[in-house]
Amino acid sequence: MPEKVNLKGYFERIGFAGSIAPTLSTLDLLHALHPAAIPFENLGPLLGEPVRLDQPSLEKKLLTDRRGGYCFEHNLLFMRMLEDLDYTVRPLLARVVWTNPDGASLPPSHLLLLVEINGQNHIADVGFGGLTLTTPLRLRAESAQATPHETFRLTGGDPDWTLEVKLADDWRPVYVFNLDQVSLDDIASINQKTAGDPASPFTHELRVALAPSGKRFKLHNTKFTRLPTGEEAEYRELSTLDEIKQVLTTDFGISLPQDERLDSALSGLLAPNPAPAT
Repeated sequence: MPEKVNLKGYFERIGFAGSIAPTLSTLDLLHALHPAAIPFENLGPLLGEPVRLDQPSLEKKLLTDRRGGYCFEHNLLFMRMLEDLDYTVRPLLARVVWTNPDGASLPPSHLLLLVEINGQNHIADVGFGGLTLTTPLRLRAESAQATPHETFRLTGGDPDWTLEVKLADDWRPVYVFNLDQVSLDDIASINQKTAGDPASPFTHELRVALAPSGKRFKLHNTKFTRLPTGEEAEYRELSTLDEIKQVLTTDFGISLPQDERLDSALSGLLAPNPAPAT
């Protein structure tokens, strides 16, 4: 049985109003609004907190507390909302190659969704940081598919699919996945490792992203990027704790956790002051 969900709270959080019929047009709108309103962020793992994937915990964090999360949180919340709207949807696992060309040979570390509408499969993914999809993609090979931000395509499919993004004139692989069935136990195990393993970048790097209409905001440690769609990126290096916290609250709309470890964790991202001359 699908977990009970707070559709009203979710719709208010993302600013959705309109038909809730389980159609492609409804999915398109939900998929655009979600990553425009709910940020990708890993403050929890950075503070050493466990990442809880039960529905009440996700709703409290992402809806009530106006926080964000990473792929498991975003896409499980999105999946349960879609189930409640009578979509046929299930989770898939992916191996990330965006930052590691050898990632295709590693265990899966990313969660996305397969959504079937009128006999046609689509992938949905509202939780891939600075390259989060802002519309579902039809599951078909080699066709370039425009989104409100970048253009993507899917290649392969026998059995592994590769999601690729077009940047300038080049196609670059993002992640590799197949359509194998995935259990909640599989997801829980990978999530626990991603959130708690000292080797996981989410435990010692800050990664935040948001995709409002017409632009993307990204923060990696202290490097803040504004990327208007189709234009040159604007970069800013944050040099103080106050600057980091202001960007998190103002640009990403995050209500920062009231945790005594927060200032220490964020300050640890800053470059150390040079030693005084002797």
